Amino acid sequence: MMFMQESIFPNAQIPYGTWGSSFFPAWQTSPLAEVNIGQFAGEAMNRILGKRKVPASELEYLVIGSTIPWHWKFWNAPLVASCLGVRIPGHHLEQACATGLQAVIQAAAEVGSGDQEVVGVLTFDRTSDSPVGVFPERRAYQRTYALSDVWDNFGFDPATSSSMIAAAGKVARKYKLDRKEVDELSWYRHRQYFRAKDAGFLDRFLVPLEILDNQGNLLGKVDADAGIRQLSMQSLADMRELDTCVTSGSQTHAADGMACLLVTTPEKAQQLSTRPEIVIRLVGKAEVRTQPGLMPEAPSLAVKKLLARLELTLPDIAVVKSHNPFALNDLTFAKLLGYDWKKMNNNGCSLVWGHPQGPTLIRTLIEGLEEAVDLGGGYVLICGCAAGDVGIAALFSVTEGGR
Repeated sequence: MMFMQESIFPNAQIPYGTWGSSFFPAWQTSPLAEVNIGQFAGEAMNRILGKRKVPASELEYLVIGSTIPWHWKFWNAPLVASCLGVRIPGHHLEQACATGLQAVIQAAAEVGSGDQEVVGVLTFDRTSDSPVGVFPERRAYQRTYALSDVWDNFGFDPATSSSMIAAAGKVARKYKLDRKEVDELSWYRHRQYFRAKDAGFLDRFLVPLEILDNQGNLLGKVDADAGIRQLSMQSLADMRELDTCVTSGSQTHAADGMACLLVTTPEKAQQLSTRPEIVIRLVGKAEVRTQPGLMPEAPSLAVKKLLARLELTLPDIAVVKSHNPFALNDLTFAKLLGYDWKKMNNNGCSLVWGHPQGPTLIRTLIEGLEEAVDLGGGYVLICGCAAGDVGIAALFSVTEGGR
């Protein structure tokens, strides 16, 4: 194995296996549409830690991340910690689709600074029945302005007055992307997901969860990535374009869900990890802001910035995972970085299993770490967009036996 770069937080590690995720059912396809998502997420993390044989009492601090308002959000992390079963402090973090990755970075900073020994990272969002906010607007003829948190924001970027779909089409035209190749990439990504599912890979970290009502009666179960379709090349070719190279089959779908992991000191990682010989560290991160309305190219630019800073190239990377709300995100990545898109996003991606914002990049990271362990270690590159024109990238190292 090649020499591994030093971590930006040498005293912070992610203990292997102390993570988990709910399935991500698509909008309005599960009982999650009926619950307080913050309460559900806290209780779900308690369940996941129990399965990993990690007492919730080990936690000292909680970083939560979500993008959609939920009842009692004002009380944020302390309330969610109470639902988790512990009385600890914490805070809430939000950066659109980058929320999950930023929460991990913040947790590593908490541990790396010596402030905490064990930090829980818990991310969640419920796009189903997202609330409508009514805002006073004193500078216009309308006295109040109603904004539905998810759909209006997806459809209107105040910086450009256009939608995310329009941003994708703009990037497709800029890089002269081919519709047929975008469809092929979409089809291939679905094949990767179903291969991983059939092989049992997803069973390592996706945890079936029950939804109970106030009386403790079973409302239903969250035990599938509901909403995923079996696509063929012909069905993709038959779909009409919503904008250049964008169809309903080549973009992700809104979903509900949660995902969590722990960040600890090396000593605690040895105690809590299900495989103590595996060492996982954050090596570095980078963010960029590209020109307005070019969001799908921003993650690739963040990767370029990060690799240049670390003096690494893509052949040095064992696992490449992206949050790809549009299939053309990955095709743009391939063009900008000279990379074979068939080598990335093995075992699943958000294009296929959906996009609940907050937990999206946590699940992406968990998948990437599990894949690196199967390969015997190496660098794991995670990248994604953060609404509008921002991209984020982070690099993690996975080693065995301290190598």
